[in-house]
Amino acid sequence: MAETKVIERKPLSLSERTYLPQIVSGLKTTISQIFKPSVTLQYPEERPPIPKGYRGVPTLVKDPNGREKCVSCQLCEFVCPPRAIRITPGEIPEGSEYEHVEKGPEEFEINMLRCIYCGLCQEVCPEEAIFLQDVFSLSGYSREEMVNDKKKLYELGGTLPDEHFKWDKKKAAEEAAAAGGHH
Repeated sequence: MAETKVIERKPLSLSERTYLPQIVSGLKTTISQIFKPSVTLQYPEERPPIPKGYRGVPTLVKDPNGREKCVSCQLCEFVCPPRAIRITPGEIPEGSEYEHVEKGPEEFEINMLRCIYCGLCQEVCPEEAIFLQDVFSLSGYSREEMVNDKKKLYELGGTLPDEHFKWDKKKAAEEAAAAGGHH
């Protein structure tokens, strides 16, 4: 049978009973930090610098003409690992200014509770319609508020410069062909 060994506790000294050495040590640390530059921010009034290439909230963007760049190809929905993206393809109505574009999304939702900010949706998008912005803090009171619908995605994304103008070129070529010109 194992023998139990009882260890006597050493009685506290007078300074240990008054906690004075610990208080002085804490004050010394506090006073030394007062004169050093601050390493914290007054968040949310002050925002930290965001490094280049940061992957924040995915958003939808429009081209400089105000047209939705998304053509509902659903590649982002297919490639999304946690299946956070849901797209309902829609048709561009005849007579619309943008009827030369293939399709547009009727509904587009990104569930931010599922999104893992991997950036695959941005990489796979052939129209450069989805971008991960530098927004890093989202909040909501319910699960429904954390699902970004098409309207909110465009509010967050806004308009980005477009170097390709793919659909403008297609429309100009169709108009030139209709007028009997070369394309």
